[in-house]
Amino acid sequence: QVTLAESGGGLAQAGGSLRLSCLPSGHKLPLYAMGWFRQGPGTGREFVAAIEIGGGAASYADSVRGRFIISRDIPKGSVVLKMNRLEPTDTGVYYCAAAHNFSPDLVATLGGYDYWGQGTPVTVAS
Repeated sequence: QVTLAESGGGLAQAGGSLRLSCLPSGHKLPLYAMGWFRQGPGTGREFVAAIEIGGGAASYADSVRGRFIISRDIPKGSVVLKMNRLEPTDTGVYYCAAAHNFSPDLVATLGGYDYWGQGTPVTVAS
């Protein structure tokens, strides 16, 4: 059974930073893409960022581009989302996702992923 272990959520002040980490385990086939989505109060789950595991190509939602950075921690086998210049609108539950295939057309969609984490809450105070 594939498990995505998320960590690093919490409370931050507007303008501050947080670092989320996602460590996959239990997968028998390689994972080629991992991403982060978020769900704010009363909203649907939306794409935040994604990375191709092999080459490191990254994609970002317009709302976070220039503030968030997604990267691979190759020695640890995890994916990190560094969130800078946080805004109150970044508040929500952040979900890690993983896929056995990488498709540029699907990385920003819910259907592009095979596995999901339980979510870690992020609250940004103004």
